[in-house]
Amino acid sequence: MTACAPEPTLRGVARRGWRATAVVVAALATVNVAQHALDDAFWLGPLAAVALLAFARWSGLSWSQLGLHRDRLRSGLQWGLGAIALIGLVYLVGVCWPLTRPAFLDTRYHLGVPGALLSAFVLIPAGTILLEEVAFRSVLWGMLARHATAWRVLLVSSALFGMWHILPSLHLATANAGVADGARGAGPWAEALVVVAMVGFTALGGVVAGELRRRSGSLLASMGMHWATNSLGVLFGLLAWRLGS
Repeated sequence: MTACAPEPTLRGVARRGWRATAVVVAALATVNVAQHALDDAFWLGPLAAVALLAFARWSGLSWSQLGLHRDRLRSGLQWGLGAIALIGLVYLVGVCWPLTRPAFLDTRYHLGVPGALLSAFVLIPAGTILLEEVAFRSVLWGMLARHATAWRVLLVSSALFGMWHILPSLHLATANAGVADGARGAGPWAEALVVVAMVGFTALGGVVAGELRRRSGSLLASMGMHWATNSLGVLFGLLAWRLGS
């Protein structure tokens, strides 16, 4: 007589789901450190994004749970284009107003036209946005949504997204003129204050991006916002450097 294998209990399924989520978080922490330790880590972003998607599918997430179902592409495109238009308008006002123009004077992107176009349309989308969106608004989002309410998913993924930016913000006070002006007078606490502010700002951005993803059901919506925030910043920075501080 052959014994039947016991069906998995809800508690066991949940436990495996949380383990898979922990694996993703640990992998992201490793990638984050590696990106800042390696001299040329551009290749790491696309590779990690593909690996995360493969792991998510292996873990049982559907394309719909990942925000990548084709039925939601139109909705995602509409929300994404709306975000791009709104952010573009805000950036235009910011560059034209002398008081806010220094925020666009980032030495990391003090580039000529070819370099700015390459950064805005290739390096940033493929090297930064692809991984961060797949990681936080697709894979991690889908895994958390199996065990948590929509608002908890939004808050947890956004908090982790903010923490992801700790390392990139360590030298921001010396790279961005607007940040340097804001941190002036903080003395030895300047760098720490910049890091805390950056984590908070990006976590808030994660909330907005996550809500776009939730409302549209598509990763395209948050990707559009993310591209506009980063890449349009480079393009408008090109204008800001020419107008001067």
